[in-house]
Amino acid sequence: MELSGLWRLQQFEVGQVRPLDVAAAWLDDRFWITAKVPGDVHSALIERELIENPYFGHNDAKSRWIEQKEWWYRHSFNYSLVHGTDEKEKHELTFEGLDTFATIYVNGKEIGTTSNMLMAHTFDVTRVIQDGKNSIAVKFDPLHLHNKDKELFQWSSYTKERPWLRKAAMNFGWDWGPRMVTVGIWGKVFIERYRRAKLDSVFARTRTIHDTGAEVQVDVDVTTLRKGVQKSCDIRLVDAAGQVVASAQGNVQSTESFTLQVVDPQLWWTHDLGKPYLYELEVVLYADGEQVDAYRKPLGIRTIELQLKDAEGQNAFAFVLNGVKLFAKGTNWIPADHFIGSIPDQRYRDLIDLSVTSNQNMLRVWAGGIYEKDVFYEECDKRGVLVWQDFAFANALFPDFNRDFMENVRNEVIYNIKRLRNYTSLALWCGNNEIDWLYDMKSAGGDINCPFYGEIIYHELIPDALELLDDSRAYWPSSPFGGNDANDPDVGDRHNWQVWHGSVYPRQFGDVPLLDYSIQGVTFKNYKKDFTLFSSEFGMHASANRYTLEKNIPNGQFYWNSVEMAYRNKDTNHQKGILLMEGYTGIPTNIEEYMNFSMLTQAEGLKYGIEHYRRNKHRTSGSLIWQLNDSWPGTSWSLIDYELLPKASFYYATKFYHPLLLSIDHEPGQDLHVWAVNDTLAELQGQVHVTVYNFSGEEVFKHTFEASVAANSAIQLGSLPEATVLNGASAEQVVVRVHTTDWAAPDNLHYLRDQKDLQFPATSLSVNVDAEAQTVQITANGAHARMVKLDLPQGNIRFSDNFFDLLAGEQVTVQISDPTGAKVDLNRLTVSAMNV
Repeated sequence: MELSGLWRLQQFEVGQVRPLDVAAAWLDDRFWITAKVPGDVHSALIERELIENPYFGHNDAKSRWIEQKEWWYRHSFNYSLVHGTDEKEKHELTFEGLDTFATIYVNGKEIGTTSNMLMAHTFDVTRVIQDGKNSIAVKFDPLHLHNKDKELFQWSSYTKERPWLRKAAMNFGWDWGPRMVTVGIWGKVFIERYRRAKLDSVFARTRTIHDTGAEVQVDVDVTTLRKGVQKSCDIRLVDAAGQVVASAQGNVQSTESFTLQVVDPQLWWTHDLGKPYLYELEVVLYADGEQVDAYRKPLGIRTIELQLKDAEGQNAFAFVLNGVKLFAKGTNWIPADHFIGSIPDQRYRDLIDLSVTSNQNMLRVWAGGIYEKDVFYEECDKRGVLVWQDFAFANALFPDFNRDFMENVRNEVIYNIKRLRNYTSLALWCGNNEIDWLYDMKSAGGDINCPFYGEIIYHELIPDALELLDDSRAYWPSSPFGGNDANDPDVGDRHNWQVWHGSVYPRQFGDVPLLDYSIQGVTFKNYKKDFTLFSSEFGMHASANRYTLEKNIPNGQFYWNSVEMAYRNKDTNHQKGILLMEGYTGIPTNIEEYMNFSMLTQAEGLKYGIEHYRRNKHRTSGSLIWQLNDSWPGTSWSLIDYELLPKASFYYATKFYHPLLLSIDHEPGQDLHVWAVNDTLAELQGQVHVTVYNFSGEEVFKHTFEASVAANSAIQLGSLPEATVLNGASAEQVVVRVHTTDWAAPDNLHYLRDQKDLQFPATSLSVNVDAEAQTVQITANGAHARMVKLDLPQGNIRFSDNFFDLLAGEQVTVQISDPTGAKVDLNRLTVSAMNV
């Protein structure tokens, strides 16, 4: 029985009321406001217009008072005790998310307290629940009551108050979002009734896949509610057509292991390698012959390994799916909104759909948020997207010397391992974000001279728990991790923050960290120096889209360098973005140029880096861009802004993350090296054409390569001298197109000079809108069009392509759609280009 919908909400000053009075079953709460559950206090106050939207302007500062109050939720419901006081019946109340320090009352009786936002909490309410009307009250303390007397450590990024609190770190602010300390019931609430016995957990995983079948192991943990009960299980694996393909039966005591033999299984693949096929696993529990519990969840048959040595014994960091070494193409995921409890399930589906649309096959759930909601992993399972899962420890020291804290963490770790281990998409557990690496850098720099507090969590507690609870996938202690300096390109994974943050490399343990804030220090050209085994974080800022900014910036403040525009950027040194643009596009002079220049720099910079990583796929096995999404309407590293409007980099990603990639490796004055990358499992044969056009559309040069590209490989097709391809033309006035008609690789355009040096003539666009068909036909008249942009003042609109270039005379048709299925009003559509 889920207790969802509207609850009652009220605030008090700390100590203002006696808790048992407010928790009383008979309390008249009709004058309290209503609040949705799941949800949070901020969202309830916004919906009732009791606070202004914190995302608009500086309004977040106006809502800081919320974190100082005591907040109460109440709810009444009817419940039927069908079996009365039958001793074989048990009733459990579960909160899937309480943020954070809560005291829970049922019918006026205190049943327990919580101190962890990042896990569910279950209470036995058998002795207090009544037949008929019942009430629940939940009191939330302000955080300061629980950490005001705690030790402050030498390091905790953004605020020193959070290490003792098991709460989403990003609530306290990060370099892409504001401080927004939430409170409330953020997960589902439900009561479950059990008789005689219950399923405590089920763990299913693929043991082996061989020529004719697969072996699936299913572990069943059972809790007995009454002595002397005879328990048994029926286990069935059902295919998509509803047919049972494997089954097992047997008696079970507390823990029992069963093996399913599946003949000719359909395997689960990432969407770029095959079909993410899902069976359904059914486990039915019987006690004394009576069905008392059941488990039904999708299950994919697949093996996943983390390869740390290649066939030659050299260091590697590669994911191997069903025996196939894949190139991980993806992004880092942060919470989809600062108000985590109020995120609609559809927002998750939309973001994962966009990930698939842009050819991503992996998402990293970053440590500073939460262990994501079930809908996230369910969608990744369905859509064929692997998940790298961080444990929730980010950029701080943590009190691993404190027994109570460690017990809290242990419960959190065990709960989330059990909750997530059955998701087929889950590929890797990772202990923390950047802590091992930054502890060394901050120690070397003199910021820290204390022990590595927290080390026991990532190097003992978590791996010990995983050894007992999940033997089916790899564990990695930190990201980045490995080598001489945890960010060593030759061992483990790496975060490349030379680009954007100006970090100076190479570096070894103990070296004082250096930053180079110069055009050369932050430029994306530094990506080509990086021959990492796996790049798990890298990226650069870009503006949000016009609609997203205008919606959230006060009148008169939407201009370049305004105070409100600066407030959208929570990074430490805004000069970094200026330096990046100065080196590539030039410095913007107005808001339109800022949006265009920052988006183009991000898009071209990521293209530059990822094409380099993919050309070297014999060594580099993955790239996870920082970051996919935004949690508020700001300026950040995201590919998709808060209003679910993709930036230019997203549309570039559909091409640079395509399983088939044609690219050119070139620097000014040097040869053009033409490459083909094939991430599919089929060999490619055909011709690849390199054509050079001037900006008036005239062909300057053409060459054709005969190409044979083995499955899952990258090959250099050949080289062409720059002078040859220019054929007397100016490097500042041409574009190089590499394309094929023999397989489905997207065309790729390459410019021989940086954007600021290119000499584009003015052009014009012909635009033909078909409102009925929801299409726009665009033609470049007379000259090449640079970064054609379609804009609509509406959130979550999909364009089949956007932020693209058109050769002179080229025509393209763009499909426009609303994922809800509604018709899009095209009357407000604008179409522009940088040189129109």
